[in-house]
Amino acid sequence: MSNLINLEQVSKSFGITPLLDGVSLGVHAGERIGVVGLNGGGKTTLLEVLTGLEAPDSGRVSRLGGLRMAVVTQRGVLPDGATIGEVVLAGLTDDAVSDSLAEHEWAADSRVRTVLEGIGIQDLGLDTLVTNLSGGERRRVALAAALVRDLDLLVLDEPTNHLDVEGVQWLARHLLDRRSALVVVTHDRWFLDTVATRTWEVVGGKVESYEGGYGDWIFARAERARQADATEARRRNLARKELAWLRRGPQARTSKPRYRVEAAEALIADVPEPRDSVSLASFARKRLGRVVIELEDTTLTTPDGRELVRDLTWRLAPGERVGLVGVNGSGKTTLLRALAGDMEPAAGKRIQGQTVRIGWLRQELDDLPTDMRVLEAVQEVAQRLMLGDKEISAGQLAERLGFTPARQRTPVGDLSGGERRRLQLTRILMSEPNVLLLDEPTNDLDIDTLQQLEDLLDNWAGTLVVISHDRYLIERICDSTWALFGDGKLTNLPGGIEEYLRRRSAATASRQAGQGSSGQAPAASAPATDSATYRAARKELAKLERAIDKLSEREQRLHVALVDAATDPDKLVTLGAELQQVLAEKEAAESRWLELAEDA
Repeated sequence: MSNLINLEQVSKSFGITPLLDGVSLGVHAGERIGVVGLNGGGKTTLLEVLTGLEAPDSGRVSRLGGLRMAVVTQRGVLPDGATIGEVVLAGLTDDAVSDSLAEHEWAADSRVRTVLEGIGIQDLGLDTLVTNLSGGERRRVALAAALVRDLDLLVLDEPTNHLDVEGVQWLARHLLDRRSALVVVTHDRWFLDTVATRTWEVVGGKVESYEGGYGDWIFARAERARQADATEARRRNLARKELAWLRRGPQARTSKPRYRVEAAEALIADVPEPRDSVSLASFARKRLGRVVIELEDTTLTTPDGRELVRDLTWRLAPGERVGLVGVNGSGKTTLLRALAGDMEPAAGKRIQGQTVRIGWLRQELDDLPTDMRVLEAVQEVAQRLMLGDKEISAGQLAERLGFTPARQRTPVGDLSGGERRRLQLTRILMSEPNVLLLDEPTNDLDIDTLQQLEDLLDNWAGTLVVISHDRYLIERICDSTWALFGDGKLTNLPGGIEEYLRRRSAATASRQAGQGSSGQAPAASAPATDSATYRAARKELAKLERAIDKLSEREQRLHVALVDAATDPDKLVTLGAELQQVLAEKEAAESRWLELAEDA
């Protein structure tokens, strides 16, 4: 496996803050690496040093000669006056086997069409000027320009921002099908778990490396924290014994304590439910009353008159937790605005309960007092609040959402985008709303802050409606999922996000079949699904599931054995080789399972 990029003792600072401090790592061919860490912790800096956009202060960066690489950062700039087609196809002409092909021939290429459709910019038109696009559309165009190319390495910074749930799933599958290596900064936990074979955590100027995606990283980090706690406990215990020895003499000496590393399952043993739904719902009814927000026979339209929702009757109940999904432009934000009372429906009426207090998180960051410090901006709303049955101060809530006591003295105007998002959330929660309307709350938030936000919302009693492309967030904090499919209706999805994706896939297949039948008939019709083939596929799926379970058990036993053999180098080598073989077999089985699941 060839090494594409290598960092040796690389350091990089901005001001007095070292973002990278003596970092050594490498990117190998075919490797898919997810990069995680706190906002402002150095993730983007690491990407820019890797790709040569920023020079290191010290250390060495070496790259494979002739490396074909594309970089899509959050601050990428598109050429003024260029069209979507020119931006997307520019990369293709660089990689083209023959430069004699005309642009319209490249535009007709199935790979280009697939990427444009998957990213969600096909309907914009290749002749549209990029200067006329929104920020999210420009990001998607830059991403498409990279994805159409045949590369050795693809480097992406937050590619799932501005993509809907369906777009995130398409991007994950596309990246899994590519042969190129990948380095991606992402806070989308489902995406990270699906795509990454290795996870880098940028923390304290260092880069910690973990095998696997989000789930493996969380287990490894929990084990690291457990070991740190055990070390601290042993240190305190030793200090107590040393004091006793000084007082009573050598007779008090005792043997060293023994401890055993528990299996991975012990990390999550005896964990309580995320929230007590019964008590929270009861508390919500006391605060909200019977009527929350109701839309009756409501029709919602865009400013240009396009109908988004018609004849909608929807009654939010006290304590109800709703996840709202749909393709971009289907009307999710418009529906949220109607619930908030920010817009009048074209027809129908809105009813709001007398005790309702709405907290509305918009996508924009234009409602923050930039002339205040962070703690002052939070205390401007309230000094203390009740979270469930506990009272916490403004400073405590700000700290739970990632603002250390020192950072709470920072002027709001000096905060990064992610920090402003956290401050926006903190101020909304301090206002003690009993109805929360959240529009893409995960944008610009790091994984640690997302986990804190989920923990806060688990203990929050009230009605919640959230729009998000983060599948983990919706599945964690919402009790029901609703979708806008662009048919003018609001549809309940008992099967959650998976049901939404199945319906979208079926609708796309039906539409493509209709387009095919309206044109020239194909030379040969596809054969009907053979029931024997279907049964065989289902049988193989069940066999693979059993094999994956057994391989997972072997993997856990090997991890435990590796810890027990920490002082035996020869045994460590043997166990490490066996673990790599098990991981390879497990990855192959999971890939085959995914292939069969697509068709079964």
